[in-house]
Amino acid sequence: MTQDSGLNTKDSKIRCSWATSDPLYIKYHDEEWGKPVYDDKILFEFLILEGAQAGLSWITILRRRENYRKAFAGFDVQKVAAFTDEDVERLMNDEGIIRNRLKINGAIINARLFIGIQKEFGSFSKYMWSFVPGGKPIQNQIKKMSDVPPRTELSDQISKDMKKRGFKFFGTTICYAHMQATGMVNDHLLTCCAR
Repeated sequence: MTQDSGLNTKDSKIRCSWATSDPLYIKYHDEEWGKPVYDDKILFEFLILEGAQAGLSWITILRRRENYRKAFAGFDVQKVAAFTDEDVERLMNDEGIIRNRLKINGAIINARLFIGIQKEFGSFSKYMWSFVPGGKPIQNQIKKMSDVPPRTELSDQISKDMKKRGFKFFGTTICYAHMQATGMVNDHLLTCCAR
């Protein structure tokens, strides 16, 4: 089996080739990636994590996920939206997260905008899923990982709308990663055990 068409791991299950032998990656792949998420708290968590990931590998962020949970008030959007300059400095000194001032400030701005969307649409979930035809996950027919696009017209559309609203670190590639992570799109290989 080629690396691109799937990865046969120690437990003999075929997984998407990016789900390496790292147990954290395998658990995330099997239990979260591509599974539909409608809970605003989890959607906010992925908004924070995907923004932090910009320019880095996902495993880098995944390994720091619990640190992010502590640093960002358990991903409580109301608390993050109320972060002050003192909180920014606290986060800049937190070795457990990516200490990038633009990303930290972006997360706080995004929290405030997230709340605005909740007020406008009833929930962030309703807003995000309203972009998806029929509000149902898009089931892509992925035969090999090189078939997975880095962005789509839909991620362009969502990203454009969110940028217009002022969101930071949510370009079309990050948007598409967010869509994959929250199951708006299923990009698991057709042969993958987690499909």
